[in-house]
Amino acid sequence: MSLFDDTEPAAGPAARRAAGTAGEAAPGTPLAERIRPRNLDEVVGQAAVVGPSGFLRRAIAEDRVPSLVFWGPPGSGKTTLALIIARETDARFVPFSAVTAGIKEVKEVMADAARLRRATGRRTLVFVDEIHRFNKAQQDAFLPWVERGDIVLVGATTENPSFEVISALLSRCRVVVLEPLPEADTVRLLERALADAERGLGGLGLTAEPEALAALARLADGDARAALNLLELAAAEAGRGGAIDAATVHRVAQRRALRYDKAGEEHFNLISALHKSLRESDPDAALYWLARMLAAGEEPHYLARRMVRFASEDVGLADPAALPQALAAWDSYRRLGTPEGELALAQAALYLALAPKSNAAYKAYGAARQAVEENPAEAPPKAILNAPTRLMKGLGYGAGYVYAHDVEEGVGGIDCLPEALAGTRFYRPTDRGFEAELGERLERFRELREAVKGRREE
Repeated sequence: MSLFDDTEPAAGPAARRAAGTAGEAAPGTPLAERIRPRNLDEVVGQAAVVGPSGFLRRAIAEDRVPSLVFWGPPGSGKTTLALIIARETDARFVPFSAVTAGIKEVKEVMADAARLRRATGRRTLVFVDEIHRFNKAQQDAFLPWVERGDIVLVGATTENPSFEVISALLSRCRVVVLEPLPEADTVRLLERALADAERGLGGLGLTAEPEALAALARLADGDARAALNLLELAAAEAGRGGAIDAATVHRVAQRRALRYDKAGEEHFNLISALHKSLRESDPDAALYWLARMLAAGEEPHYLARRMVRFASEDVGLADPAALPQALAAWDSYRRLGTPEGELALAQAALYLALAPKSNAAYKAYGAARQAVEENPAEAPPKAILNAPTRLMKGLGYGAGYVYAHDVEEGVGGIDCLPEALAGTRFYRPTDRGFEAELGERLERFRELREAVKGRREE
């Protein structure tokens, strides 16, 4: 019987516990699959979920597992926990892959689940791997069956379910956040795999230096499956009875496999980290996150665009040179490419981190946009309208206009905003960097305009 196809009504928890033992592993099965935990006691890490006081352990013991969404990075145990729930509870287990399953298949399985529950009282546990790949209609298909209790839905996703799972379904599931495996737990998992003669590599007579296991754990970056795959490669490199040392690890993993999805959660997490490090004026953190994203394969032009945006949004006129610096870095990268051009991006990041900060321009533009939405059709004051024809002059276009250069103060004392917005202040400069001087200029010009206007009205 397959671990993924418990369709026999008589197959209870005991049968599921027996499934998937080492003796059933087909020749050539990857180490990560052979060593997959069969019960909660074998799970390494995720103590908050499966530890002695973890909710999942209690729910399984009471056979009251609710619908769940496991959210975590690759190799954090999402599929493993779903399989353990299936073995340890009295539910029929049906898997779906969101990559291949269609809505017709979903509805057929849901109908079978309803019939099974009515006939025997037994529920069906439906495991949906990569549930974020199901569209809204496919996710909607589960909703009535979850509401009636015919199925226990267990979804697995690497993406933030707040954005990827429809709210109606998410509200009926408990989201379980799974963390990347800490380095110490990863080392413990590797040691177990090396020692296990039944399912692991214990029969090969291998030895492993602690430094080598630590290096494998760092390379895996919290991904248990990646760690075991790397260990299997290192074991093959070392050979039966061989030693796994740092040199062995270096040969099988020339480059760290960073966990990064340029279109997913990790992408937005890291760009947020870069942006906030710049805003916090922390050049070391900014350089780290920039280097992290570049090493993971992020598009350098995307990073350059974000820094150009930052130069206006978070630095603004506190340092008018910030925008040219960011644009120059982008242009330099266009000309040099990788790796030489990355230094220009690093230089821009340092400049932006150390520049005085102001979001006054950003806020001023936002306020102006809001004013446009609220007053979309206000006419300009006639004084600042051109009057190229006699008709337009007769209608008052340009009446009262004063050429600023003809006035000693350099301003004509004219109201330039629409009448409905007269006196509105959008731009409120800070007292940081160059913007402090701009604030003084702004107040001086306002005073001059009022003085000239008052003199004209006398």
